[in-house]
Amino acid sequence: MDMSGDRRIPAPRDRVWAALNDPAVLKLCIPGCDRLEREADDSLVASASIKIGPISARFNGRVQLLDLDPPNGYRIAGEGQGGVAGFAKGGATVHLVEEAAAVTMMSYTVSAQVGGKIAQLGARLIDATAKQMADAFFTRFAAELTVPPESPPTEDFAAMSTAAPVTILPPSRSQAAVRKPSIFDMVPQEPMGFPRVAWIGCGLFAIIFIVIFKSYL
Repeated sequence: MDMSGDRRIPAPRDRVWAALNDPAVLKLCIPGCDRLEREADDSLVASASIKIGPISARFNGRVQLLDLDPPNGYRIAGEGQGGVAGFAKGGATVHLVEEAAAVTMMSYTVSAQVGGKIAQLGARLIDATAKQMADAFFTRFAAELTVPPESPPTEDFAAMSTAAPVTILPPSRSQAAVRKPSIFDMVPQEPMGFPRVAWIGCGLFAIIFIVIFKSYL
């Protein structure tokens, strides 16, 4: 299986080179990868779960970084074992060219061989799966290197942040709400010299007395 292509990455070449050598970034971008650790300065150990047609397998292997030419590119060589599903081995050459201050062209060529049950699926299905995985990798890789610009504060927000604090004063008597007149306002405060509370208490006592007296009649 041979495959080649190029992608424009919206980031400076130095940053793209650093990301290509960062296991944490690569682990996030490689589909199905659940382990990618640096074993030495020029080698990595990896494991990934991959599904090709009806076959699902977990591959474990090592990756060598060769012909290092920072920040222009390098060559990758690796081999992985997937148990009864088979094996895969091959390599890739990656080349970086800075097109602008924040745009890098990444060119790559891939050559790989597969064996075991995977090889029985046919070249067309294997090539289609490899292309899908490559597209997914570069989409994630570009997203990891793209930092959205910070939104500047609006004028209203800036004015609010620098304005003096507002002091809220209690309403004056002239601004107070006018109470609606009540029927109790028509009754004097102390009819016949007694407060209204006393008159109300006497009235309730009289009602209770009449009810009790009536029950005995």
